[in-house]
Amino acid sequence: MPHIAVTMLPGRDRETKQKLAENLCNTLIETLGVDAKFVSVSVEDVEMKEWENSMRRIPAETIIVNPNKK
Repeated sequence: MPHIAVTMLPGRDRETKQKLAENLCNTLIETLGVDAKFVSVSVEDVEMKEWENSMRRIPAETIIVNPNKK
């Protein structure tokens, strides 16, 4: 049961978030070969002042693509 959690700054409307979630869901289905009924995607808006605290919740070793490490 794969789940993708997206954390981003506020400012995007529900329609944009829905499109993002659907695209990510489809990518999981295609890449992992799982059934759509097992896939979930969440989108969380985090204010800039809370960004660093929010990112601390995510273990560094689980971040696969990290713009700060390029």
